[in-house]
Amino acid sequence: MSTKCHVQSLRVFVATWNVGGKSPHSGLNLDDFLQVHDPSDIYVLGFQEIVPLNAGNVLVIEDNGPAAKWLSLISQSLNGSPNGYTMNKTISTLGTKPLAPGSIKPITTTGSSLFFQKNSLKAASDFYRAESKKRLKSCNCTSEPERKHSRDSCFNCQPSDISEGDLNSLIVSEIATLSSTNEFKYSLIVSKQMVGIFLTIWIRKELTQQIGHLRTSYIRCGIMGCLGNKGCISVSISFGNTSFCFICSHLTSGEKDGDEIRRNSDVIEILKNTQFPKICKTLYSWVPEKILEHDRVIWLGDLNYRIALSYSETRKYLEENDWDALLNKDQLKIERDAGRVLKGWKEGKIYFAPTYKYSYNSDAYFGETIKSKNKRRTPAWCDRILWHGERIQQLSYLRWESQFSDHRPVCAKFLVDVLTFEGGVKR
Repeated sequence: MSTKCHVQSLRVFVATWNVGGKSPHSGLNLDDFLQVHDPSDIYVLGFQEIVPLNAGNVLVIEDNGPAAKWLSLISQSLNGSPNGYTMNKTISTLGTKPLAPGSIKPITTTGSSLFFQKNSLKAASDFYRAESKKRLKSCNCTSEPERKHSRDSCFNCQPSDISEGDLNSLIVSEIATLSSTNEFKYSLIVSKQMVGIFLTIWIRKELTQQIGHLRTSYIRCGIMGCLGNKGCISVSISFGNTSFCFICSHLTSGEKDGDEIRRNSDVIEILKNTQFPKICKTLYSWVPEKILEHDRVIWLGDLNYRIALSYSETRKYLEENDWDALLNKDQLKIERDAGRVLKGWKEGKIYFAPTYKYSYNSDAYFGETIKSKNKRRTPAWCDRILWHGERIQQLSYLRWESQFSDHRPVCAKFLVDVLTFEGGVKR
């Protein structure tokens, strides 16, 4: 059997952004954030607090309207606005198209503003899929995969006996493509929300047929250790014979002594309990089920690790732009160096200011405008991107200067090798 290996290098853009429970407006331009002037092959975008973490969103059903708006804004930047579409025009079209039984129509108001009910992310994804009328391959195995009835299933292989009502009862996860026309350069392959956590992945259109084995998993680490206000969404895909896992998380908050131990526990639980469903079984195919079984893993999110210094000491080093002194007291660095969490993972050198916590619509840290010590927060690098595995080269690691929320988004660009083996796979 031939074992000739072909190597292809992909440019992967990864970003994490805690948007503070704010819904985006139609004028929010993401071109600079997504670095469209220097395009990548894959975009992995993770958001935290896309909805307020109130009882309604945590205990009942999360509001999907903001996620649908983020999808539209991302598409506008990656694909432009072909045929004159804008966010309001594109999504408001949903109100004029027949929706599937059991779905809820968006409600329009004056001034073309749009307020979405609970099911709008599914409706938006259905709309994007309807635009293309082209289905992606379910699997790139050498023979037909074995299917199992599961909430999470292989790429575009939903079991046919799942009803629309059943789908509506699940946390929304849609696989869609935007357009088969040349006007669209990128396709949406997954968008999944769990309360305030939202993970969406886009890929250059001509590469979509090399994607297979798309599976999703989520872990709740929130209130009482079981609610989704904290936790993670993980996505597993294969590209050729190389497996990828992307993890978007929002870990336990707090800056009291010992809170870093709770964050460590969240990480350990995510790594231990994340389990991707067994979908495809063929003679020449092996599909990873755990995070660390993947060839390339990227972890992004609001990890919430703080700086182990007093507020006044932190402010002193900030005024001097002494990042090294602050990084030496960064809890994530301390915990990793001690081998207590994420041992063997890598993170690029940080050359930017702490990303949390800012006053809204301001470049001032929250403590500069709030006199109450109880409400004051010590600046910290809460928002991080790390990776695990070989043949991953980080090209950049920076933050984007936006006053949209109390966090600054963090972006990284990677050059990642993917392998294809002729006549079989490496395992």
